[in-house]
Amino acid sequence: MIINILLAILILSVVIIAHEFGHFIVAKANGVCVVEFSVGFGPRIFAFRIGDTDYCLKALPFGGSCRMLGQEEYIMPSGKDEKIDESELSEADKRSIEMLEKYGKNATLESKSVAARIAILAAGPVFNFFFAIILSVILLGVGGYDPCVVDEVQDGSAAYTAGLRAGDEITSVNGRMMFFAREYDFYRVYHESDTLNISYIRDGEHFKTTVVPEEVKDTSYKIGVMLDEQLHVARVLDDSAAKNAGIRENDKIISIDGKELTESSQLIDMVKASDGKNLTIVVERAGHTRTFELKPEIMETTSYETGFLMYGNKVKASPVKTLGLAFADTGFRISSVVETLIGMGTGKVSMNNLSGPVGTVSTISSVVGESRKAGTLPVILNMINIAIILSANLGIMNLLPIPALDGGRLVIYIIEAIRGKPVSKKVENVVTFIGVVFLLVLMAYILVKDIVVLF
Repeated sequence: MIINILLAILILSVVIIAHEFGHFIVAKANGVCVVEFSVGFGPRIFAFRIGDTDYCLKALPFGGSCRMLGQEEYIMPSGKDEKIDESELSEADKRSIEMLEKYGKNATLESKSVAARIAILAAGPVFNFFFAIILSVILLGVGGYDPCVVDEVQDGSAAYTAGLRAGDEITSVNGRMMFFAREYDFYRVYHESDTLNISYIRDGEHFKTTVVPEEVKDTSYKIGVMLDEQLHVARVLDDSAAKNAGIRENDKIISIDGKELTESSQLIDMVKASDGKNLTIVVERAGHTRTFELKPEIMETTSYETGFLMYGNKVKASPVKTLGLAFADTGFRISSVVETLIGMGTGKVSMNNLSGPVGTVSTISSVVGESRKAGTLPVILNMINIAIILSANLGIMNLLPIPALDGGRLVIYIIEAIRGKPVSKKVENVVTFIGVVFLLVLMAYILVKDIVVLF
């Protein structure tokens, strides 16, 4: 368990360091003095200096930071002319004072052109995307990819009538290019009832067709959960038996009435077969098993069936194609983050899907723990996959126009570029303060939620 947590912290830290390295390398290129580049937070364990920059390893092995000249906020004495008490300053603060005396304000971030500042701020998220592409090349090169190929078409279904057959490779749906089976699955989550205008390839020839999903209503015993392929709870319906019993999203269902689950489809069959009698469900949560007693309820659900399935079987590609697929994979991960955020804004996705460092470490730890049963390679591939997801998430989240994030600062710089003069410091400070308060409240909410889930 401890090893899993350490690996989880390592993954998250590497992703954050990649982000900070983006700021670092572009700041250096633009003549900004980087006072400190650190791995971890808290007091220094050791540090060495190259040029004007201190490279530090700190006590808390979580993330990192790139501190540029001009970003510091000293603990100033009450009077403007009073001497600074250096005992109240950190090592980085002292170095900043030295660098200001050495270079003046010409080496500060704010002294650079607005274009340079935009480049420096944007470099963090951009490097997260580059990092995700590099990891995707490794992941797809070693583990293969899941082509968007139809594996099964049910006779008489909407897809069969539209002309789709097993072996067809789908290239686009409603104008959106498709490279992976999981990409199609994700699209369907947000567009379940939409008519699908599909482009596909069969025997080297290109075709187009339209599939109109059929509305299917089902009334049967249900507990109100949806599972992903790894048997994790992807969604818990409000006021359902599972919700009332205490089952939560990301729980992994291990067994029902002592029978171990190996496929998500077994859940539906076993619940229907219960005929409304109480079930004993064992789940895994944050590395611990929990047992719940619940009574299935008669529920009417509506689904939209296309009649074709893709199993997502992995195949290997050539090195050149793998490189192209890595860009496509990263693009898909980025777009999925954006769609999820839009879903939260429109109410389609629950805010409970948000996770902070505690929840992220817990999830990573669980995935690593499960992968270890299959051997070293699955562990490595799963760690790389998680790092790609986190890197894409961190890049997008930092581009959100929220004050105190890179995106908020970018908005201020863009306004400055349009106006031809800087935004007043008073307005900037007020906006930043509001942003910090918002982030603190949001982080507190997520932290409490993550801790509650653990217990």
